[in-house]
Amino acid sequence: MSPARLRRLGHAALLLAAVALPIALPDDYVVSVATRVCLYAMLALGLNIVVGFAGLLDIGYVAFFGIGSYVYAFLASPHFGIHLPTLLILPVIIAAATVAGIVIGGPTLRLRGDYLAIVTLGFGEITYLLLLNLDRPVDITGGPNGIISIDAPSLLGFTASRNVDYYYLFLAVLLLVLLISVRLRDSQIGWAWQAIREDELAAEAMGVNTTVAKLQAFVIGASFAGVAGGLLASWQRSVFPDNFLLQESINILAMVILGGMGSVLGVILGAAIIVIMPEAFRELALYRLLAFGLLLMVLMIFRPQGLWPARTTRRAKRVVAPGPLGSATPPGPPGSPTQ
Repeated sequence: MSPARLRRLGHAALLLAAVALPIALPDDYVVSVATRVCLYAMLALGLNIVVGFAGLLDIGYVAFFGIGSYVYAFLASPHFGIHLPTLLILPVIIAAATVAGIVIGGPTLRLRGDYLAIVTLGFGEITYLLLLNLDRPVDITGGPNGIISIDAPSLLGFTASRNVDYYYLFLAVLLLVLLISVRLRDSQIGWAWQAIREDELAAEAMGVNTTVAKLQAFVIGASFAGVAGGLLASWQRSVFPDNFLLQESINILAMVILGGMGSVLGVILGAAIIVIMPEAFRELALYRLLAFGLLLMVLMIFRPQGLWPARTTRRAKRVVAPGPLGSATPPGPPGSPTQ
């Protein structure tokens, strides 16, 4: 059996296991943890586009998560007296997250490395402070008290009410995000992102518009985070500024690094580990975070490339270089470098 066929069978087995999980383990706590894994896997896939594909260090990623949550809360709660259907709210969330990505990404993506990380960190902190303090003189965000009594998601007449309902909803959205990530990775823009990640100057010299490509990565990652934020608000039925602290950005970044930067299945594995391990160590009480941190250190020492690193795809691509007068360089004889 070919390796490609084995991979497809493995992927089908994983999907079947995910669908059958609530049936095999009907415990509400287990389903709740699995739902949270799906939520953070969406976030990790979005950040993987920015960090793993394009090589941009974004530490304020949680800001888009918060924007999506609060937009859903504004449009589906008694806070402003608006109760829109979920299918109408999701495009608004994507638009809001996209605009936020353009506003922060447009002026700053010419920066590189640590400078970009510092700017995104500041954006994340500014967003948190705005959510915390925009309750006066006009109450917009509810301040520290947040927004409560948010409507449950309703799709085609079905309203989610149990953790099992939310699990299948989150799983469906996760599969869609996963499919989009794979298609983007293998597309022309995906190759441009990888070129920028490896060497931005070389990519620019080869004709890649690095500013536009980086902005596209930033905006797409932001839209994924916004959708995840809307799902969180619908699941919790409430949102608070403390849901979107810097620690959340660090956790999502750890999921990407632990699973393997650039690996779509790897970051899902990383999200599962980061979410499940603290729950597994819950009996250690105050020491569970210490045990969790030590285990992460051991994993990163022995697997610095991640637990499921991205598979290097080797494609032979023939490049025809322009001649001195703009004409194509003719191929050389058999065995020559141009053949």
